[in-house]
Amino acid sequence: MKAIVWTKYGPPNVLQLKEVEKPTPKDNEVLIRIFATTAPTGDCELRRMGNPFWYRLLIRLYIGLKRPKRITILGMELAGEIESVGKDVKLFKEGDQVFAATGLVGMGTYAEYICMLAEPKEGVLAIKPVNMTFEEAAAVPVGGLEALYFLRKGNIQSGQKVLINGAGGTIGTFAVQLAKSFGAEVTSVDSTDKLDMLHSIGADYVIDYTKEDFTTSGKTYDVILDMVRKSSFSGCIRSLKKKGIYIQANHPLSRNVRGLWTSMTSSKKVRSGTVSERIEDLIFLKELIESGKIKSIIDRRYPLEQIVEAHRYVETGHKMGNVVINVEPRFYP
Repeated sequence: MKAIVWTKYGPPNVLQLKEVEKPTPKDNEVLIRIFATTAPTGDCELRRMGNPFWYRLLIRLYIGLKRPKRITILGMELAGEIESVGKDVKLFKEGDQVFAATGLVGMGTYAEYICMLAEPKEGVLAIKPVNMTFEEAAAVPVGGLEALYFLRKGNIQSGQKVLINGAGGTIGTFAVQLAKSFGAEVTSVDSTDKLDMLHSIGADYVIDYTKEDFTTSGKTYDVILDMVRKSSFSGCIRSLKKKGIYIQANHPLSRNVRGLWTSMTSSKKVRSGTVSERIEDLIFLKELIESGKIKSIIDRRYPLEQIVEAHRYVETGHKMGNVVINVEPRFYP
């Protein structure tokens, strides 16, 4: 089968298209023919080891200090069709259309096939939403689950004011729609070219960070979800209402330490954490999708053979929503 093999840490061209052995499912596994996957910012950071120092060290200890060894095929989410099942599998059958997140331990979706446990200990696997294409479904698990995880830390109530900083990316576009589904008034912060899209998915107000700093406007919010590191910590805390919650996603240790101190010494709370995928959460997202409350935002599509170009585009920082990788040619327009 064709797969994109990760040969070493570095720029996009370390990813190489190769022929590798097609996997065979074990008794408790399913073999999935992958039709679509994605190229999120997280894959790019992992490829080049661009994460914060301590996280980068832990990842290298797990994957390989000098070069990738334990994991050689990137990709953490997919949509496809089950080709065969192990004899002990009861939840799925041949021909089921599914979507999944493999988790950091598994990865491997930059390929034509993958084997997954029918009931994964790492990652999640479920039947694809009926009203989504494979491309659209492939973009849901990682961004949707992370957005849901972080927003739940804000315990959002109907009528509350929520600001999402970095709203135009993979996680942010789902966070906007989820916050609206919870009944919040949503303000989205991102660059000029993303503002119309953010309005189209439900944002009540939009702020162009290239022209305005939301932390100096004097407006305050019940919850701030910060997906990027472009606003000062003190400014974000100042922009919270009394008893407001500041949620940090993917921030360095220094900001987490400041967050702990703020939570201990004031009425305002700072929360963060590491997402743990749960099947019930993926099913929850599926139900919202099928009821028309959330959708995927796709910026660009690339065939598997152009994965290097896809990563280069993602690293420009201009990505709007998701970049989808079409693995199965018949699903590529």
